[in-house]
Amino acid sequence: MIFKRNAVLVTVLFALSVTVLSVSYTFYQLYETNRTKHIDNLFTKYSLISQIYNSFLLKQISLPMLEANLAVYDLYVINNTAEYDDITSQSTVLKEDGEKISPHIAYDAPYNEFIVSQIHARMLQNDGKIYFWIQSNHHSMLLEDRKVSGYSPSTLIYAYITILMMLLFSFALIIYRLNPLRRLRRQIARFGEGNMAVRFRTKGEDEIALIANEMETAQEKIRSLIESRTLFLRNIMHELKTPIAKGRIAATMLENEKQQSRFAGIFERLEGLIVEFALIEEITSGSQYIQKKEYRVLDLIDGAIDMAMVDYDAVDNAVVGSIKLNVDYRLFTTAIKNMIDNAIKYSSSGSMKIRLENENIVFMNEGRELLQPLTHYIQPFTKDSPTRDSFGLGLYIVDAILNEHDFDLLYERRGEMNCFIFAPKKSKRR
Repeated sequence: MIFKRNAVLVTVLFALSVTVLSVSYTFYQLYETNRTKHIDNLFTKYSLISQIYNSFLLKQISLPMLEANLAVYDLYVINNTAEYDDITSQSTVLKEDGEKISPHIAYDAPYNEFIVSQIHARMLQNDGKIYFWIQSNHHSMLLEDRKVSGYSPSTLIYAYITILMMLLFSFALIIYRLNPLRRLRRQIARFGEGNMAVRFRTKGEDEIALIANEMETAQEKIRSLIESRTLFLRNIMHELKTPIAKGRIAATMLENEKQQSRFAGIFERLEGLIVEFALIEEITSGSQYIQKKEYRVLDLIDGAIDMAMVDYDAVDNAVVGSIKLNVDYRLFTTAIKNMIDNAIKYSSSGSMKIRLENENIVFMNEGRELLQPLTHYIQPFTKDSPTRDSFGLGLYIVDAILNEHDFDLLYERRGEMNCFIFAPKKSKRR
């Protein structure tokens, strides 16, 4: 869920990680290549050293002459035994050439008419210094190259750090520029929850600012439409109350009791419709008008029965105990009242049952099975056929109230019983 809500941010961070890893790998390969070339270039001195060394082994030059020739190229012989052992044992081998010679040899063995046929050379690095360790069958020599030093990737490191800082700065700038988008998402969510006081307008001329300002314009139009609709509905309901009241008074003056009863029923239905319209307008105006508190389910049902003005014997209420719901009392009792009205109205026995099953409130009555899916009946003024009474706004209002309380209206057929269920939404149950 967190990943889905922050998909753009996660994608940017993933791109940053991939870019940093790619750049790091590229610089590592570049470091290895440059280091190898540097070592190869240094090791080219080996051919010169081998020629001078061979001359010494063949007795063409003396040891002092050997050291003098090597000194010309800034190569100096390490004669100290302790230093020799320390360097040869602790140094890093950068490159070597030739077959290895047995380590049990003297530093300066006699020639004895032996022609050297094998030389093994190693280039060593110790404390940043470069050494050439030359070995033959009967002689060993360690040379310090004072003209060169080990490979230093300082320039490469500076370039890597510079590019890395530029990448981090660029991605930090991207994330910073995305912050208004995240803020806009939160504002849209608050607006969707019914908070009409949310303001979207922001400074700037980038794409996010343009979207936010367009949202502000759309919000103003929506607010204007809602206010116009609310004013229109309230004026109509107010204007209709006066003629309905006059009509009810006039109906009582009719001498024919049948006509009087018929007109009284018509005006009563009109008055009931006005009340239902007012309730719908209140629900759809926004959830900020709903005041939720904890109430016992038993008290909610008793209040709904009183509101429905039906005989208590017609309602088989088996709900007991102290189970509570966090609801708006007036709205939720209205939803239960509508369910009681419909259950008794469409019951073949003139009665209904109310049961509590775990967190679900079940309204049961004997009657014909619904011919259409429940979604058909929660629309205003739906009915099964022209010969049957309409459901009116009852189930439509129930569904709207339940949505505001995070409940679903469900339907089941159990034998001969129709069961309408108030069930907490699945997301809430989890």
